[in-house]
Amino acid sequence: MDLRLKKYAKLAIRQGVNIQKGQPLVINAPVETVELVRYCTEEAYLAGASKVDVIWADDKLSKLHYENVETEILKKVSQWRVDQHKDSIDNKSAFLKIVSDIPGNLKDIDPIKLREVNKEMSKAMEPYRYYTMANVGQWCIIAVPNKEWAEIIFPDLKGDDAVKALWEAIYKSVRISNDNDPVKEWDEHNEELRKHNELLNNYNFKSLHFKNGLGTDLIVELANNHIWAGGCDLTQSGILFNPNMPTEETFTMPKRTGVNGKVVATKPLNYQGKLIENFWLRFENGKVVEYHADKEEEALKNLLEVDENSSYLGEVALISHESPISNMNILFFNTLFDENASCHLALGAAYPNNMKDGEKMNKEELLAHDCNVSMVHSDFMFGSQDMSIMGQTHEGIEVEIFKNGNFCI
Repeated sequence: MDLRLKKYAKLAIRQGVNIQKGQPLVINAPVETVELVRYCTEEAYLAGASKVDVIWADDKLSKLHYENVETEILKKVSQWRVDQHKDSIDNKSAFLKIVSDIPGNLKDIDPIKLREVNKEMSKAMEPYRYYTMANVGQWCIIAVPNKEWAEIIFPDLKGDDAVKALWEAIYKSVRISNDNDPVKEWDEHNEELRKHNELLNNYNFKSLHFKNGLGTDLIVELANNHIWAGGCDLTQSGILFNPNMPTEETFTMPKRTGVNGKVVATKPLNYQGKLIENFWLRFENGKVVEYHADKEEEALKNLLEVDENSSYLGEVALISHESPISNMNILFFNTLFDENASCHLALGAAYPNNMKDGEKMNKEELLAHDCNVSMVHSDFMFGSQDMSIMGQTHEGIEVEIFKNGNFCI
């Protein structure tokens, strides 16, 4: 048994969700991750969790359902699923999500079917999305390899060799080695990210102008009273937790109607089991008005049409090109990792805590403050080695933030 797996479980429970004594924990996990789930459950009980519930998933079963069940049946969300989620939230649970997606798993499924089914699920769960989006309770996302995913990342390796290579990359990304204390290293990492956030918050930029040689020329106005965040976060009751492991980003809220220009993606986007590749978007007054993808353009269209606000931005995140995950020079085909190797934007909902007092606002108040509200939040990467970012203050002063893809501020 690799001792690093137990370290991973401890990191996810103690530093990720930071389970509190007497608090329930819900683990959402693929069936391939059973060994890690057992270690996480054990660690949660050692930390004082009152009860651990595990909700299993399987990409291959999902594909079978899409292939064999009629759309009208598949898109009906069973009430017990809604009640299960509501009960977990009513009990103030923490949520740990373990991902192990198979890139392109649903590439052969009718995109219209995917859109209708996912839209109904999003609508059913919308009343409860606020719990994690606004940090009412703790949540954390981590990842575990599977054979299909590993072989896509490392095409020269097969089976166990590919999985082992992906494990090594994941351990490195979350700062786990055989002889270190990852919890301590994450404390130090969070402090570095806090310094970035503080610096950007002190500038209180009005807008950011992104340009590179690939064709990105985008001005992103920032919401009034925006807050830069990244690394660890706080629940509304003051519990420290780490939402994403790994993480290298510092991010904030765009002004919903203040995005103009063109952005060219630099990595594929895995959305609804389809890999959207070589795509770009053009914005006017915040909304995507034109787009193109060389592959899976219909999936991109589905994302932009989930609801009336999924074609607006909810997040802008900055990450130096010279950063730990970027320097691995691995395309993970998974947003959890690829978003931490590159500056990225998110279509859809903004995080209310990226605005002063945003977590106290309802949906209508958030929209009134130019904060985007949507049923989706989907990150895509657009950073590059030659990215330049100029910030403009409310006083009209221009400040160089990125030069040649890296922070220079």
